[in-house]
Amino acid sequence: LLFICRRSYYGGNWASFSFSGLLSWIKENQQKTDIGDECEEWRKLILENEEVIPLSKKDKTIQHVEDFCFGNQDSAEDVEEAGALPKLPIFGASAAEGAAQESEKECPPTESAVLQAEGREPEKATGTEPASATEGNDTEITSENESSHSTTLGESAPESGKTEAAPSEISAQEPKKITYSQIVREGRRFNIDLVSKLLYSRGPLIDLLIKSNVSRYAEFKNATRILAFREGKVEQVPCSRADVFNSRQLAMVEKRMLMKFLTFCLDYEQHPDEYQDYENSTFAQFLRTQKLTPSLQHFILHSIAMVSETDCSTLEGLQATKKFLQCLGRYGNTPFLFPLYGQGEIPQCFCRMCAVFGGVYCLRHSVQCLVVDKESGRCKAIVDHFGQRISANYFIVEDSYLSENICRNVSYRQISRAVLITDQSVLNTDSEQQVSILTVPPVDLGKPAVCVIELCSSTMTCMKDTYLVHLTCPSTKTAREDLEPVVQKLFNLNTETGKNETDNEELEKPRVLWAVYFNMRDSSGVDKKSYEGLPSNVYVCSGPDSALGNDCAVKQAETIFQEMFPAEEFCPAPPNPEDIIYDEDEIAPEESGFSNSPDTKPEPSTEESSTGGSTAVNKED
Repeated sequence: LLFICRRSYYGGNWASFSFSGLLSWIKENQQKTDIGDECEEWRKLILENEEVIPLSKKDKTIQHVEDFCFGNQDSAEDVEEAGALPKLPIFGASAAEGAAQESEKECPPTESAVLQAEGREPEKATGTEPASATEGNDTEITSENESSHSTTLGESAPESGKTEAAPSEISAQEPKKITYSQIVREGRRFNIDLVSKLLYSRGPLIDLLIKSNVSRYAEFKNATRILAFREGKVEQVPCSRADVFNSRQLAMVEKRMLMKFLTFCLDYEQHPDEYQDYENSTFAQFLRTQKLTPSLQHFILHSIAMVSETDCSTLEGLQATKKFLQCLGRYGNTPFLFPLYGQGEIPQCFCRMCAVFGGVYCLRHSVQCLVVDKESGRCKAIVDHFGQRISANYFIVEDSYLSENICRNVSYRQISRAVLITDQSVLNTDSEQQVSILTVPPVDLGKPAVCVIELCSSTMTCMKDTYLVHLTCPSTKTAREDLEPVVQKLFNLNTETGKNETDNEELEKPRVLWAVYFNMRDSSGVDKKSYEGLPSNVYVCSGPDSALGNDCAVKQAETIFQEMFPAEEFCPAPPNPEDIIYDEDEIAPEESGFSNSPDTKPEPSTEESSTGGSTAVNKED
């Protein structure tokens, strides 16, 4: 397997970045400079019975990138970590305009995960959370007895020996003032995902990680809270049996109503008479017939099923609710896991496993075209920007590499994304180390709900005393137009504490220190037949979709694999590398200079890394 990517970092739109790395990515996507035509000497490599399919030379999947600094604006000239640092403008001006002198490339924070996977302890750095901060919430996925996880993971963190503060003391505590130079100085503490997702504990990705043994390269933290936004306030949603009966926000009658309905949802297929009259109705309409209070309907619709109020059918809503409930208790008190160091770690784990068994990875390596045989109509090779011709049997190309001529009949959806750095949680409790998911219902019918994921510093995605907040929804306008109204509801956007603030509710909101908005192409629903003129042995993979989980990516990967190798098992458990015996011809270096040594490991990228979003070719023997 040869994996070629034109970018300088692994992962494409699945990547994770440090703070300075993200600033470089922002600058790159705001400039959008055209790439001029290079020397076309490579055309001499094309034979008379061959034709070429040119590939796109630039990525057009990211649009409308806007970033802002809301925090204390101080001088960052003497900060050493990022070298010549940009000074961000305050709200109203693009923060990346000051990033022309952006820093040297950084070592990815995933180095710590690599060291742990190899049995070595990573170096302790000042400012990081102590190990005890993550005890009881970190999950190492194995295929052994699952019941042990439910008793030890996701539940013990609030009882870890810390002195718990009273609620009145919590509200009175002033969050520490974080300056821009502090964020830059601690830039390597940030692992900021371009796409925000969580892993369902009984979802296909978890099953794949266990089956393929890729899980040994990663660590996970259990999402600790499911939140709801109702009547202008954020509150915690009871979802497990224990949560329901311990909840103080539900009356006893409501607890019984909720438990009865959730029990029905777990085996709703056995009771078709309960819902078959509402199969043509929306799930919201069905909930109104189930003797549930408005607050319970809100919790189930937006925080448990997490579906649209207007577009989701009754069956789809019941299926989503059942999926949520089935995932409870496997690794913790909620259905979700989050990978330490960010979502970008997951593709990197697969990358590492592939490289161990001979996969070759080339970054900063562009592809000019696909070479197609006129007689058979099959793709024979690619030509790279060096003029090298590389032959293969199968070609997997990410959608962003395809030219406008190929995609002229393709209708793309868009995803609106926002990433915020804040000074406190949207819902303060006696524990600061919370991983929360919140669904904000749309203000107007027909508009999409917004999924909010808030990460604490123990996820290794942000510096101490800050939170990293991801907002995602299907696009209707630009990302800022879609998401800024939600940001204004949940957060304080004033650049200086106390300035123009007379409302106590505004003062209590978390303050946004820095933010970026952007739109990302969603090509997940495009049928291969929509692409014009692609040979049968060229397969197209999409970028991220807007869903919370990774089901679409796993299904697409398995479908492509089965089309290429119908008799082979998808991602089987790998043998131990030391047990593999290679022929001399297999381990000899190839003339092209690419090494297929079984000990080959992926070089760490200059940014936070992952592996999606690039062109991959399966080399011929």
